Amino acid sequence: MQKYSVGDVVKTRKNHPCGGNLWEVMRTGVDFRIKCLKCGRVVMLPRPKFEKSVKEVVGPAGSERPQ
Repeated sequence: MQKYSVGDVVKTRKNHPCGGNLWEVMRTGVDFRIKCLKCGRVVMLPRPKFEKSVKEVVGPAGSERPQ
């Protein structure tokens, strides 16, 4: 099981409608709050859906910038 923490940048399997696939984790627990690094949209997801959609942890917040 992967451990996620606030501030991690994760890459998702599918792109967001804006075209970005990098998200910053803003809250962990039963639900996850994540923010798209390209458009700034904030989304709440239940833990199982979040864990299924994450492809990899890119690094801590601030390591990736929107393009």
